[in-house]
Amino acid sequence: MPRRPLTDEEKRVLEHKATEPPFSGRFLNHDSGGCYRCRKCDAPLYRSESKFDAGCGWPSFEVPVEQAVTEVVDADGRRTEILCSQCGGHLGHVFRGERLTPANERHCVNSLSLAFRPESDSTVATLMLGGGCFWCIEAVFERVRGVSRVVSGYAGGSIDSPSYQQVCRGDTGHAEVVKISYDPAVVDLDSLLELFFASHDPTTLNRQGADRGTQYRSIVICEQEEQAERVRRYVQRLEASGAFAQPIVTAVESGHDFYPAELSHQQYYQQHQSQPYCQMVINPKVASVYQRFADRMKGDE
Repeated sequence: MPRRPLTDEEKRVLEHKATEPPFSGRFLNHDSGGCYRCRKCDAPLYRSESKFDAGCGWPSFEVPVEQAVTEVVDADGRRTEILCSQCGGHLGHVFRGERLTPANERHCVNSLSLAFRPESDSTVATLMLGGGCFWCIEAVFERVRGVSRVVSGYAGGSIDSPSYQQVCRGDTGHAEVVKISYDPAVVDLDSLLELFFASHDPTTLNRQGADRGTQYRSIVICEQEEQAERVRRYVQRLEASGAFAQPIVTAVESGHDFYPAELSHQQYYQQHQSQPYCQMVINPKVASVYQRFADRMKGDE
């Protein structure tokens, strides 16, 4: 797969040695298994087991892949700069003597300098996500590379096979969700969660914009408890990072049955893009997510 061109922000960091703002990088709360690579040349830099939370506002790693990183004296004459050994791209700085790790060193790296490749795994995984109207969430995740199927439906309620009208009345307990099937070797769980939390407001209880009711609650429903625990840890890290001014109210659950919605609700955005709701609500959301996460979206190779 061809690499997309560097963004202006990535160029400023990798080529002109700028530093991204603390607590802003996409990999700060990232905890999936795999390899962090140079965003410019794709050389392997750090393995996921080397990553740790240093509380400094940037992704931190204990040790790099052997011979992957070159150290030079920083322009300030005090710090030690770290560069990708293959292309010379600026990564960040290394600090020693802090006693934070057994190796007694911390590689403080800009997220904008990094790409991530998940551990190879051919198993298809599933996840259910609810964040307001399922038409909106469906439209976003249909465009994510590595997601093979997105189905709108209902989950988390008290009756079997509810109808749209029953769910809209709010008396069945179901949430509007999408069930996604994805390849963990292409897109990891943390990246899916990052997209999900960027696609809706997880701090508003039972509400997204003008849509109000328990059916519009923010919820992640997992296929097993192990996956749910990973999601809970992600949410905890996200809250601790201060990314949201208000507490996150997203429910994380597992074990719920999924009921596909009626055919008229499937691929709604694709089939009704000229309708006012799609133009005024869904289209800006999709465009915003695509702009922020172009490297993970289909159609940008």
